[in-house]
Amino acid sequence: MSKPLLSFVIPCYRSAQTIGTVVKELTDTLNARADEYDHEIILVNDGSPDDTAMVLSKLCTEYDKLVFVDLSRNFGQHSAVMAGFHQVQGDIVVCLDDDGQTPANECFKLIDKLVEGYDIVYAEYGKRKQNAFRNFGSRFNATCNHFFFGQPKGLKVNSYYACRRFVVDTALQYPNPFPYVTGLLFQSVSRYTNVQVSHRDRMEGESGYSLKKLVSLWANGVTAFSIKPLRFANYVGWATAFVGFAFALFTIIRKLLNPNIPAGWASTISVILFIGGVIIGLMGIIGEYIGRIYLSINRYPQYVVRSVSRGEKLRNAPSGNEVSPDEDHSCGMGA
Repeated sequence: MSKPLLSFVIPCYRSAQTIGTVVKELTDTLNARADEYDHEIILVNDGSPDDTAMVLSKLCTEYDKLVFVDLSRNFGQHSAVMAGFHQVQGDIVVCLDDDGQTPANECFKLIDKLVEGYDIVYAEYGKRKQNAFRNFGSRFNATCNHFFFGQPKGLKVNSYYACRRFVVDTALQYPNPFPYVTGLLFQSVSRYTNVQVSHRDRMEGESGYSLKKLVSLWANGVTAFSIKPLRFANYVGWATAFVGFAFALFTIIRKLLNPNIPAGWASTISVILFIGGVIIGLMGIIGEYIGRIYLSINRYPQYVVRSVSRGEKLRNAPSGNEVSPDEDHSCGMGA
């Protein structure tokens, strides 16, 4: 009887100094339970400007159960995860980070919990080793996920999780650019939980997420899987119209009761600026959706793969998604 296969997906960006340690720790942990599980580790280079690609290529020659996916440029963490998802062959898929903050040696806490009957298990950190700004961003993102995607209150969602293969297969049906993996995963699961793990300091450097990237990620998630912003725009439009009507009625009545009141030029300009600003803001929300429709129609790629390299054992293993070593190909629209 064949052993269950575990697939690990690690998106890599500026991790030339850390990914080797992460892979070694993960491999040692998996080898300790090699009698129960077989495994593969999929490393996706997301157009990293440092020597990450060279390091990953070298690791692929040192470890025989590695898959190295090299993207043609930086597409973002979620697109890199989708590129890794397209390569997985396992019954259980685990995602973790490349910076060492997510403890690879605790992966079986998630896996053992998953096999109890859950669809997806997220790591929960007792204390995050990140700055106050990132902690605030995480809490804000959780609030938005609850409102837009129905994320249960109390469920901690992050980039370290284990899920069943059908969850990944469902996510892969999304063909459009700018994927938001969290929203995709929640589309198909009803059994989810957290398991407590530690959260480490970064081994090297700082987070690749700037304020601009965090805002972009949040906006992408909101507009990719929810029409609530459009409904919000509709509500704001009607509310603004009501306020404008009420203010106009108030102005007329006040003028009738006291004809000597001078015309309020400043108040009129303020109202015009307010209403104009609201209209432009709401048009921006609508424009974001129209822009995504335009990019989807023109088949803007979810990611583009420059090459795929496999360790010796995986190179010789049969696979429905198998790509010959170092073969160039593109995955336009995630195909």
